[in-house]
Amino acid sequence: MTTKRTNRAFRLRKRPAGLAEQAPLDLVAEEVAPLADGQALVRTLLLSVDPMNRIFMSDIRSELPPVEIGEVMRGLGVGRVVASRRADLPVGAHVLGWTGWQDYRVVDDAVLEGTFTVLPDPLPAPPEDLLGVLGMTGITAWLAVEIADPRPGETVVVSAAGGAVGSIAGQLAKERGARVVGVAGGSEKCRYVVEELGFDACVDRRAPNWREQFDAATPDGIDADVENAGGEVLDHVLTRINVAARVALCGLIADYSADPAQRHGLRNLVEVLEQRASVRGFLVTDHTDRYDEITTELAARLADGRLRHSRVVVDGLEHAPAALDRVFRGDGRGKILVRVAADGF
Repeated sequence: MTTKRTNRAFRLRKRPAGLAEQAPLDLVAEEVAPLADGQALVRTLLLSVDPMNRIFMSDIRSELPPVEIGEVMRGLGVGRVVASRRADLPVGAHVLGWTGWQDYRVVDDAVLEGTFTVLPDPLPAPPEDLLGVLGMTGITAWLAVEIADPRPGETVVVSAAGGAVGSIAGQLAKERGARVVGVAGGSEKCRYVVEELGFDACVDRRAPNWREQFDAATPDGIDADVENAGGEVLDHVLTRINVAARVALCGLIADYSADPAQRHGLRNLVEVLEQRASVRGFLVTDHTDRYDEITTELAARLADGRLRHSRVVVDGLEHAPAALDRVFRGDGRGKILVRVAADGF
């Protein structure tokens, strides 16, 4: 007898007008159709909640096309095969890929290649880590530090330092012998960045005098910047860069608005020219051939205690939009995830 399942899914209602607007998503319930030959059904267990989710809702030009109006919200997750009519996706197998913001996804040849990876059995790490410190989050931090190329004795700035990518990037830069200055929202998060993650200093971007704090924390200027924030933070960073500084753009969360008129832009771009600095943007998906190599490096540091990380796990698919709001508010340490279901049947 075929088990009838209901799929809850968030579908995009319209393009968001700005960053302050809540995600325009509708939670709908739909019956899962019976599987055809060559298909498998994946139960979403855990969702990664990232700034890129906001990009997917908008029509910002990106590597992946925007989610179409009425389609299921795109999202990365870990799932488990609960029904299958194909040999390479047996029931019980764990997969990592674009599950979407939904309970179930039907997988066939059209979506399998490049969309899902079958994970080893047993899992090499907790699913939370596979979506965080040992997943695209950690890999992004590793690549950003490579691009920024901090050297012993240099000053490196890491914005959104208490977040998923920034918290890892700062530790990797510190490992290279650099002096690391974080920028984070709130005194408590700054305390965490300095006392628990080992940054040399942290500037509270919510303080009225944050620019003065920033200048005092970078008396010798800035040699490298791992940029996650953009907006007014990046604009002020540029006033402090030294000759031949390197800026790695791995996130510009302040400017992820679909309306160009609402983006901050840069007033101090002339500093890049005058200081002969380099600015490089990148996407983690440009480097899929290095995932295994970088993950091995991160796992070694995690195992011997050189790398610390935090995460917030929100229970319930219905809370995914609120979890995304937390990312943009900077509310929470490290990685934010949504647990959709327990790992079982």
